[in-house]
Amino acid sequence: MATEAGTIHVGRPARSFNRFELKYLVDRQTAVAFRDDVVGRLDPDPHHVDGGYTVWSRYYDSTDLHCYWQKIDGIRFRRKLRVRHYGSTELLGSTTPVWVEIKQRIDRSTQKKRIRLPYGEALRLCDGRVEVDHEPVDARVVGEVLSLAHERDLRPVCLVGYEREALLGRDADLGLRITFDRRLRGRDRDLDLGIDALNRHLIRPDLMVIEVKVDERVPYWLTNRLAAHSLRLVRLSKYCQGVEAFGQAPRSVFHIPESDDPVPDRASDRQEGKT
Repeated sequence: MATEAGTIHVGRPARSFNRFELKYLVDRQTAVAFRDDVVGRLDPDPHHVDGGYTVWSRYYDSTDLHCYWQKIDGIRFRRKLRVRHYGSTELLGSTTPVWVEIKQRIDRSTQKKRIRLPYGEALRLCDGRVEVDHEPVDARVVGEVLSLAHERDLRPVCLVGYEREALLGRDADLGLRITFDRRLRGRDRDLDLGIDALNRHLIRPDLMVIEVKVDERVPYWLTNRLAAHSLRLVRLSKYCQGVEAFGQAPRSVFHIPESDDPVPDRASDRQEGKT
């Protein structure tokens, strides 16, 4: 990724792909120790800027939170719609490229379908439910976004952002990706990605989310390293965390315990919230 005017530019990867995802919630000390243990066998994401990048997602759901409840109820086939931006939102405008993504779960496999559009066109597609100009190869994704938005009467529900470092497998581990997400924060109002609005932490700032993503199976050496650092799987959705943190739905058993929520410090969040 090269940066220009505060925007991260990326190439066009595959528009649809399947992965298996494993998630862990750990304190920063444990996350750093685990990272230091595995980094020698992995490569840094070439899209990094100063060791990582910021991710912001605008999530959509129905008025009765259909997508949220599908996740909580463990429905084997479920989908959710989001608009995602990588990099600083400070200069994000209507022409800034973003990704419109449908992330769907089929049993244990995760599939992502996406199209890259200018931010203004992404909002016309997802909010206005208007077919936008696109390449012929993207017609199926555009059609599925429109169908899902109409079927569920989707609307923006919350924004979720975090700082990410990503490590990629090499040689025999091609397809492996390990991400380290910190400062998980968001808001349930002022849902324009380009607005410098107040955010609050969705989990304690001293915690990090580690995700292991593989095409087929977790390498044996990595399984050993996960066990050595006592990393235990959690069922955690950043979107669901945002919905529950802002009181839009009762806390589920999968939500980070209320006692672990940080006391909101909105003044310091304004200072930290600029990406």
